[in-house]
Formats: sequence, C-alpha cells, structure tokens
Amino acid sequence: MSGSNSSAPGSGAPAETLAPLSFTVHSLPPPELDAAVRRTARGRLMMVLVLLVCAAPVIASYFTYFVVRPQARSNYGELIEPLRPIPAALPLADLQGRAVEPRSLRGQWLLVVVGGGQCDAGCERLLWLQRQLRESLGRDKDRLDKVWLVDDAQPLRPQTLQAVTAGDAVTVLRTDATALRDWLAPSAGHTLDQHLYLIDPMGNWMMRVPPDPQPAKLKRDIDRLLRASASWDTPGR
Repeated sequence: MSGSNSSAPGSGAPAETLAPLSFTVHSLPPPELDAAVRRTARGRLMMVLVLLVCAAPVIASYFTYFVVRPQARSNYGELIEPLRPIPAALPLADLQGRAVEPRSLRGQWLLVVVGGGQCDAGCERLLWLQRQLRESLGRDKDRLDKVWLVDDAQPLRPQTLQAVTAGDAVTVLRTDATALRDWLAPSAGHTLDQHLYLIDPMGNWMMRVPPDPQPAKLKRDIDRLLRASASWDTPGR
C-alpha cells in the first residue's frame, strides 16, 4: 500500500533492538548492626526522659514562682537567666585540704557568701545576715544551707571561724577565685564579695542579692521560693 512504513517478516529490515535488563543488588545491614542502632536510639530517648523527669519539679516550681503568681515579678533579688549550674570542675576543698565534689552541694537551697580568709567587715556582715535569714525561716530552715566560699589562701581569722561554726555551722570551702568566676559573677560596678548568692537544690545559681541587702525583702524572696518548691524539695540531701 502506498505510504505504508510496514515491512513483511523476512524482508531484510532490521528488527528493533531491545536493551538487556539489569538488576542492582543492595546489601542489607546485618541484623546485629540494626539492633545496635535501635538500642542506641532507645538509650538516648530514655536519657532524655530521665532528664525531663528530674528537671520537671524545678521547672514546675519556677513556673509557679514566675508565671502563676504575678507578685513574684516584684522579686528583690536579681534573677539569673538562664540558670547557671555549678561547674563539675570547680575546685573545692574543706579546711583540712580534702577535695570536695561540687555535686555534693546539690539537694539543698544554698545561701552563699564569697570572701577571703581574713573576712573584712562587709564579709562578716553578710555571714551574720546569712545566719539570721536562715533562723528566720522557722521550720523551713533545714531546707537551706549556709555556705562560705573562701576564694584565697589566707588563713581564716579565729574569731570569725568561731562565730560561723557556733550553732548550725556554715559549710566553709576553699576555692580558686578565677574558677569561681566561671560560675558566679557580681553586678556591674561591684565585686564578687559584695553579694549573697542563692543556689537551687539542682545546683543552679538562680538569684543574686543586691549589695547591702535589706533582710526583710530578701526573706520574702526566699519564702516564696521555698513555698513554690515545697511539693518536691525536702530537708537534707
């Protein structure tokens, strides 16, 4: 037929060439490798869940303190945001020179004084105020510990040591001044030893008290924090 492109079989026209089929075989990971990946993922998930469970009480108490109670925004002390956890490498030693692990300070609210071994009049006033504030908490006083961080190598004045060890003694620890500044810091224009520092039971620095503090206003801050954390914080470590 005129115009037809068809060819009869055996007419000598080339047949259409078909490309050969090919297959790529991908190797599957061995079962033990797949199981190890699953275990790693499960372990990470469990670690995150444990951290969330441990942090939940603190988060809840801070939410209560800062959000649910609007009057909390009139706090006297300066809030530290974000919170600054105590460094694991902070060098601490007791008065006999024995090393103390920073994590051993966790489990209690801490009211911290920083001052040299010779402890001038300002240092002594803060130590006195530290003691008075704790005693004023009544039945809640066992939820707050007093700590004096001695940031030099000077020997402690005997009369000061006698005063702070009378009654419910202060925890006196020596530390390095430079290393301490990686955790605590003074406000602009002031020095580290002019403030009191409030540490939560998780070991986080969360509040800095103004120089020459007003005891009644500071006690109000501490009372609020103790009430907000009463559901999970108990006396002792």
